[in-house]
Order: sequence, then C-alpha cells, then structure tokens
Amino acid sequence: MTENKVALVVGARGVIGSNLVEHLHDLPDWEVIGVSRRGGEDQDGVRHVAVDLLDAEDSRAKLAGLTEVTHVFYAAYQERPTWAELVAPNLAMLTNVVDAIEPVAAGLRHVSLMQGYKVYGAHLGPFKTPAREDDPPHLPPEFNVDQQDFLVERQRGKAWTWSALRPSVVGGTALGNPMNLAVAIAVYASISKELGVPLRFPGKPGAYDALLELTDAGLLAKATVWAATEPRAANQAFNITNGDLFRWNELWPKLAAWFDLPVAPPLPMPLQDAMADKEALWDRMQAEHGLAGTPYADVSSWGFADFVFGWDYDFFADSSKARRAGFHEYVETEQMFYRLFEDLRKARVIP
Repeated sequence: MTENKVALVVGARGVIGSNLVEHLHDLPDWEVIGVSRRGGEDQDGVRHVAVDLLDAEDSRAKLAGLTEVTHVFYAAYQERPTWAELVAPNLAMLTNVVDAIEPVAAGLRHVSLMQGYKVYGAHLGPFKTPAREDDPPHLPPEFNVDQQDFLVERQRGKAWTWSALRPSVVGGTALGNPMNLAVAIAVYASISKELGVPLRFPGKPGAYDALLELTDAGLLAKATVWAATEPRAANQAFNITNGDLFRWNELWPKLAAWFDLPVAPPLPMPLQDAMADKEALWDRMQAEHGLAGTPYADVSSWGFADFVFGWDYDFFADSSKARRAGFHEYVETEQMFYRLFEDLRKARVIP
C-alpha cells in the first residue's frame, strides 16, 4: 500500500507550478494544495489557497493549518528591475513558506526549490558551457543561491530533505506569466501573419547561431517529483533539460512553417518596442477569428523574449547527473513547440 503524499505547490499559477499541479493531480497517491497570490478554483484532489507570500503574517495565517503537508514544491517568483532587488523578496517568500509549514507539518519529508541557470551566471553574459551543478559560484547578488543556502542551513539535522531543480527556459502555455517564450513566439507569429510579413528572428546578431537548449514544463514536473521522492536525489541540485540542443538558425524556419509563414533574414528588433502598439490589432484579431478573448497583457512576455533572443552566446548545461541518479525522461524540443502551439490553438488563444 502506497503512503499518501500531500504536496504544497507554491507558485501554482505559473508556467512551472501549473504543470506541476497537473502532473501531481494525475498521480494516484498525491493530494495537491496550490498556493498563489490570486488563488484558484478547487477541483477533485486539488485545492487552492490565496496567500501574500511577501507578508509573513498572512503566510502564517493561511498556511499554518496545513498540517498534513508532506512535500513543499517551491516555484514562486517575484520580478524586480535589478538583480540586486530580486534577492530580498524572493528570499523572503521562501523563508515565509518554510517558517509557516515546518513547525506544523510533522510529516514533512521534502522541500523542492526551483532554480535556473542564473546560478551559473548565464543571465550576465557568456558563461562556462556545459554548466555543471558543481561549478564554482559567481559574485553576488543572486537570489537562487541565497535561497539554496537558506534551505541547506535550515535542513541541517532535520528529518526532511531538499532538492534544487535547474531548468533552462521552460516551455509551457500558462497565460499571464512574464516568462513565457512559447506564447510570445506564437503571438508574434500570429501577428506577423495577420500583417502579411515574414517571421524574422528579432534577436541580437549572433543569437541566431548560438547553441541552446530548453526544458519542457511537463518534463520538469516529472523531474521535480522524481527528485522529491528518490532517496539518491536527496540534498542535491540537478540540471533538468529536454536532452537535445538546437540553434535558432535551424529551428526558426521550422517554427515559421508551422504557422505557414515565410522567413526573412534576422533583424534586431526589440519586441518590447515593436509589439507595444499591437493591442488594438490583437483585439481585432480575436473578434475576427473567434478567439477566446485573452487580454493582450496576458500574452505579452516581450521583455522576456527579448532577453532570450539576446543570448548571442551558447546557453546549455550538462544534465547527465540526473540521468546517473535515475531520471531518464527526455523531450524533443521541436516537437515540444508544435505541441504547445497546438494547445494554444485548441484553447483559441491564437488563430
């Protein structure tokens, strides 16, 4: 008989958290509690709690009754304008969750932390590739590192364990998220088609030819649960990626072809500027094509897309540590994009 497990998914409305909730819900021996600022609609096996995680008192008040929690999956994130300003709120949210849950959840077994390649300095410029989990740290500030340091210290002498998952850019379809590359590409392509222009790669010179990898949100969900329940993975960090590498110069024409669009040579063009005046067009497209009425703000991850398309250097990590520890899942990146685009079309987000 399997022992029941109760997951607290923090950041349940994001690209990563929403896929994790869905994956856990499909597993037979998990109950799921989703935590987010906005909350959500309860369904069989999943209930939602609205919490302001920046507020220690609200966190304690809303979470202290969740004595049944066995696993905390932390995937919340607060955006700030500078790297230094990211540290305080993002560390505070994690601290508030652990401060609220650890004293009351006697059966707590694991705390899972979602990270990324910022640990390796990937956001700052060309970094050592492939990045490995034991690469030396870089000069702070870096909130991912501070969060992991907090967990390591907090866990000493405790019965529970921790893990840190380090995906590349995550592919998913959650809307209203500031970091959703697949949705940004889909909307950019749909608007290009509406205007009768080819799909140009808008990134920096050199980014078209750099070597990259991505991480499918569904794959990441499986890896996250694996790391939280596999004894060999306890108290460690793991790079989690699709398992293949690509260059935009090969993939971009294929993505354009999915939308029946021609391509033209790349043209450096910040989407945050180029798409700033497209809301009226988007509204008109939704009416003409009978779309679901998704607000333009909910599909506008232009700043993040510009960030990704600005990587004119190789961007990939070694994910063999997870394989050596027993996680063998993989996803083909090209097919991931097609599936996500199809999902967006079925949901009538794009024409």
